[in-house]
Amino acid sequence: MSTLEYPDDLRYTSDHEWVKDHGDAVVRIGITAYAQDALGDVVYVSLPTVGDTVAVGDSVGEVESTKSVSDIYAPLAGEVTAVNDALDATPELINSDSYGEGWMYELRIEDPAALQALLDAEGYQAQLD
Repeated sequence: MSTLEYPDDLRYTSDHEWVKDHGDAVVRIGITAYAQDALGDVVYVSLPTVGDTVAVGDSVGEVESTKSVSDIYAPLAGEVTAVNDALDATPELINSDSYGEGWMYELRIEDPAALQALLDAEGYQAQLD
């Protein structure tokens, strides 16, 4: 089995989500390699709606795999500005490219400083052990 990767340029949550800072208080969010590996083959993804306002910890969607259904939680508060429509037709992008084409949604965050409170790659990996 290949080693799971956790890019250093991302922030992470204990709920196995990654957050990439796109600047101008916009972040892109997806699930980590660990999460997609634990889920198995993803068959369906439910995402928030553009324009939704979310609070930290809100359930904003679901990932359904051949094994289970898992909630997706908002790691930061803000407004949903984009969703990855490609996941409707090809949810398996989450398995094949969880940090790239398998991204889930983008958020304009209320407090850019809150991004720094999330885990870095080292901190995330430490809590997996």
